[in-house]
Amino acid sequence: MNAVSSAESLALAGEDSGSPAASGQYLTFTLADGVFAVGIESVREIIQYGQMTLVPLMPPFVRGVINLRGAVVPVIDLQARLGHAPAVVGPRTSIVIFESQRDGERLEMGLMVDAVSEVIEIAEACIEGPPPFGSAVPRDFMRGMAKVGGRFLVVLAPEATLDIEDMAAACDRAQRRAA
Repeated sequence: MNAVSSAESLALAGEDSGSPAASGQYLTFTLADGVFAVGIESVREIIQYGQMTLVPLMPPFVRGVINLRGAVVPVIDLQARLGHAPAVVGPRTSIVIFESQRDGERLEMGLMVDAVSEVIEIAEACIEGPPPFGSAVPRDFMRGMAKVGGRFLVVLAPEATLDIEDMAAACDRAQRRAA
């Protein structure tokens, strides 16, 4: 998929109404057989998958922690977070570093994906709501679906997918089960 042609086709799709459509930039990546996108506003950097420290008594979606310039950053296996089997590390496996805020504190978190693809522009009019059923992704984690280059991609809602409180509760449950 070519970023320029995708962006142009999406921009054109949003101009059918006669007025320019609002659009945003999205980082696209693959996970298993799917293509996903997330708004780049909270993406800080992309790093190659490397050595990680395992953390005991964590749910399967917490892959471990990495040292990122002296900071301890948890790494979330997105495939496991979406309720599937943990991802298998391959040659293109990457970690997308996200930044979020919690109680006024800046938090960084890594999201493990099979491969990062590109940054594309998607017109807001081209993003439809989550399907009512039949998706391999929990509806709460989806902002919607977009058609890009003849394929559908899942646009994630990072505030739900990477919800700190929800993941902390899952970690607590995993620790109680292990005890």
